[in-house]
Amino acid sequence: MQQKQNTHQSVERSLEILMAFVPDNPELGVTEVSKLVGLHRSTVSRLLQVLTRNGFLQQNPITKNFSLGKSASEIGRAVISTLETRLTAISKPHIDALRDIVEENVALEELSGSSTILTYTAKSRGMLQVSFRIGDRLPVHVAAGAKAILAFLPADLRERFIPEKLESFTVNTITDREKLMQQLLEIRESGFSFDRGERDPYVHVVATPVFNDEKKPVAAVVVSVPSMRKDTLIEEDLLNQLKTTSSAISAELMY
Repeated sequence: MQQKQNTHQSVERSLEILMAFVPDNPELGVTEVSKLVGLHRSTVSRLLQVLTRNGFLQQNPITKNFSLGKSASEIGRAVISTLETRLTAISKPHIDALRDIVEENVALEELSGSSTILTYTAKSRGMLQVSFRIGDRLPVHVAAGAKAILAFLPADLRERFIPEKLESFTVNTITDREKLMQQLLEIRESGFSFDRGERDPYVHVVATPVFNDEKKPVAAVVVSVPSMRKDTLIEEDLLNQLKTTSSAISAELMY
């Protein structure tokens, strides 16, 4: 029993030592690590050697200080490499929960060329609802999700996604490129984007961006309603719930 307890204690202390190098991975000596984790120098020295032998740390042969090693790097890469491929799976429970709270249609949009694609939808249980279909593509200049993503891209990259000619779908569609660029700046300030009947006059949408570990916008959570309920989209409670949902998904993507 004592041996098991000692093993658990050693594991916990080793993890504390590894976390001392987060987030900037500085080179640290034994004394520095000891102060950071609050452990005796001899204990820290022993655990540093164990972690180094297993590749989680590496030791500078000149300074004798330590930094994160190959094994730690491989674990990090393994996590990051699966995040975007699991984006829909990660988002699904959050989107379902938001649908249940706001009782409206909720979806996940991802940027794909000059359009966005709906990769997941959670339909409202109400009798009157907006049709969302997985796989639907929406032009970037009319889709609330696309605009939420574009607003947070670097300016030069944003330009590449927006076509020179903007097709008109309704009287509300923005077809002036400069006007669209100005709207994106406003979205960046507020954190919310809207489609006010710009593609379908009977559908209004609000969206917030989802960010990954590199602080890049990779998707958007969108809520849509029939035009007769368009005022719902500017209610403070709905906007707060939407922002909370996109933030929760971003957090799971290590943002």
